[in-house]
Amino acid sequence: MPLPLPNRPLRSLLVAALLSGLAACSGTRGPLQAERPVEVRSTQAILDASVPGDWRTPALEDTLYLDLAAGRVIIELAPAFAPAHVANLRTLARERFWDGLTLYRSQDNFVVQFGDITEDDAPGRPLGTARASLPAEFDRPSAGLAFHALPDPDGWAAQTGFADGFPAARDPRSGRAWLTHCYGALGAGRGMAPDSSNGTELYVVTGQSPRQLDRNITVVGRVLQGMELLSVLPRGTGPLGFYTDPAQRTPIRSIRLAADVPVAERTPLQVLRTDTPVFDAVVESRRNRRDDWYLQPAGHIDLCNITVPVRVPPAG
Repeated sequence: MPLPLPNRPLRSLLVAALLSGLAACSGTRGPLQAERPVEVRSTQAILDASVPGDWRTPALEDTLYLDLAAGRVIIELAPAFAPAHVANLRTLARERFWDGLTLYRSQDNFVVQFGDITEDDAPGRPLGTARASLPAEFDRPSAGLAFHALPDPDGWAAQTGFADGFPAARDPRSGRAWLTHCYGALGAGRGMAPDSSNGTELYVVTGQSPRQLDRNITVVGRVLQGMELLSVLPRGTGPLGFYTDPAQRTPIRSIRLAADVPVAERTPLQVLRTDTPVFDAVVESRRNRRDDWYLQPAGHIDLCNITVPVRVPPAG
């Protein structure tokens, strides 16, 4: 049997009480009001409102210019994570080790690699005064490292974020931190032995982030500008993307430290600092997209989906 409805005066009182309760829950007073729209600022609007202190200029001693016929690839080195490797790279660049060598491997959705590939076990190019063997620098103590953590969980590490402007991860239990294999990461190839790298054979991640390589190989830096020159290289048809025909290899005109390049030949760049409220706002603008096209903000972002903005310094 249906329950009887309350009489009209009582129904009016119940409706008024319901409206009052809903208003209280929504933080409004009196009659129900429409929710205020969330303020939406695009990534570009956030960057346009930044101030000079939100940006930094990479150190000239930590900047490599990889010059190809197609243009320049600019790399920032990470001495805070791989000091021995970075020191060797500086020596190799100053002694022009890579000049005239080639990019000899391009594996689909993975990496491009360059250095001194020898034929039929022929002797390689002399190292000059560079070290022939380096320690494995897969990670480092996290103590004393300015680590700016992201809000979301990661499938590969207990925590991810940015350190010295580089995408990084850390494990509070072990007290270790390391650089991650995001798109554009520069790593030093090695053999089976962990300490078999000397920095002469380098690779750049050009595909989906191979995070399984984290803490298994030394990451020495990342590409700041010029990834399009590497990602468009023809894929090698040999095993692991090696070029079977030497004519397919891309010659390296030179690799030099920016500090050793005349001022007129340098490429001025600034990188957004990753330890500021402006950077947090940039991350959130990508993490929770609220532009008109997006119907459902994700509320999550992966470390390797965050691109740190780079710009030419504004005039004046």
